[in-house]
Amino acid sequence: MTTISISPDAPARSAPIDRRDSAMHRLFGTAVSSVATVVALGLGLYVLSRFADWSLINAVWPGESGAMCREATGACWAFLGEKLNQILFGIYPPAQQWRPALVCAFILFMVVMSLNPRQWRLRTAVLWLVGMAGSLALMQGGWFGLERVPTASWGGLPVTLLLAVCALGIGMPLGILLALARRGSLPVARFIATCVIELIRGLPLISLLFMASIVLPIMLPAGMTIDSLLRAGIALTIFSAAYLAEVIRGGLQSLPVGQLEASRALGLSWWQMTRLVVLPQAMRKVIAPLTNTAIVMIKNTSLVLIVGLFDLLSSGRAALTDPAWPTPYVETYFFIAAIYFCICFGLSRYSMWLERRFKKGDLR
Repeated sequence: MTTISISPDAPARSAPIDRRDSAMHRLFGTAVSSVATVVALGLGLYVLSRFADWSLINAVWPGESGAMCREATGACWAFLGEKLNQILFGIYPPAQQWRPALVCAFILFMVVMSLNPRQWRLRTAVLWLVGMAGSLALMQGGWFGLERVPTASWGGLPVTLLLAVCALGIGMPLGILLALARRGSLPVARFIATCVIELIRGLPLISLLFMASIVLPIMLPAGMTIDSLLRAGIALTIFSAAYLAEVIRGGLQSLPVGQLEASRALGLSWWQMTRLVVLPQAMRKVIAPLTNTAIVMIKNTSLVLIVGLFDLLSSGRAALTDPAWPTPYVETYFFIAAIYFCICFGLSRYSMWLERRFKKGDLR
């Protein structure tokens, strides 16, 4: 019997490199892949050159007139430069547009600050509540010499951010309560939560906004009205709460029974077990679907035109009605889409970072 001995001082050999895994082999390894790569590159270069001609070479830049946009064959960026304030802030009085600009800056600052898990504390929630109340008061005015501006004159980015933050900020705790009630052992609470969730999820958001805009004022006593912004906020909050509740319920169902048994063995009360053991683990498991629901709700704010509000998209449409300018729909919608994309893409990247962070914590 032959014995093969390996010297401990022998140099370790690296694994052979599989050329089939290289990028060049995947792109040009076969005749079919080579043709597909060349065709895709050709189409990409053609589209890129046409887009560069339209957006850069033949474009009309800010400072030019509407007449030049009519004669040009490229993009009319001059329109965006002229109508930027109207697109961002709607028909809010031009002399007072520093107020919605300050509100947008506050919301974006608070969002960035709240992304850090170290800031998930009670003081951050209190700061959010106080700041949002102050933002609404600043937008409304009527105090300390500020001009009073009704919500019918609000529009643009502040309306989109205010509705999205309120719908998600209030809808999240409501969704948690509905999910816990539906998973709980109390029959009445479980029945009510199930009915609310299934009813709201069975209706499109447009129907809820129509009900808030038409049916709700009819049901109110004579002489009593509810502000359109409040009606839209209530409809969006209820809608988001129902969808968030089902996402959170999925996280609750994924927890092993041993976690609950161990919590009871330690003598934790139901509230302590839910707050310290159940919810933290359940929320970590559903970060991706929660992010998807948040992104959908941010984009759903564009439907509030039904109740008479002008969000970012509606303000862009209103700006296109100026007869002194052509109607550069592509440029306007491209600019608005870029704002939505930055918000939603940033949120998705943050959720991926959050998943990796929690996964590292679980491995320790």
